[in-house]
Amino acid sequence: MSDPTEDIPSVDYVEGTGIPIRGNDIDTDQIIPARFMKVVTFDGLGEFAFFDLRFDDEDEQKDHPMNEERFQDANVMVVNANFGCGSSREHAPQALMRWGIDAIIGESFAEIFAGNCLALGIPTVTADHETINALQQWVDDNPDGDIEVDVRAETVTYGDNEISVSVDRAQREALVEGNWDTTALMKANQNAIQETADSLPYVESAD
Repeated sequence: MSDPTEDIPSVDYVEGTGIPIRGNDIDTDQIIPARFMKVVTFDGLGEFAFFDLRFDDEDEQKDHPMNEERFQDANVMVVNANFGCGSSREHAPQALMRWGIDAIIGESFAEIFAGNCLALGIPTVTADHETINALQQWVDDNPDGDIEVDVRAETVTYGDNEISVSVDRAQREALVEGNWDTTALMKANQNAIQETADSLPYVESAD
């Protein structure tokens, strides 16, 4: 029998350039305003990420890192404390992923937001306030600078610096072992699930 996780890639390493998003308690309503959650699918949500912080009422651009040309190819977001707090909307990490974000480094994350990121294979790794501030400043000064996020080793490397970060143990195991996509795991184990259901006297077939 084939390994059900073989089609789910491990996410033990992310490399790319950064984008700094400063501020504590940035909630999911700021990440993706509620009016953009009426879509049937998540496709296209990326363009609405941080929309109200990026555009005024006339859709003119405000001063925001996601509007700056130098950060348009960034895939590693660097944030501050309690990022992703507020409502549990899964649209928030979906919007960030579709904008291009593959990993997020921050001081701390709301638990449900981090869980929703994990379901998409997006690592959320943490470090202390001073470390994050220094990294945000470096990214500002070096928008084309390379950042390496090693989930397995719990390190982030940038410039001449290597810093220690923390990754929730369950998240790290899921990402490194390639079993973070629970939907794919269920589909891969569909036969086993059906066999178990058929063996239970209190589960009736829908047929």
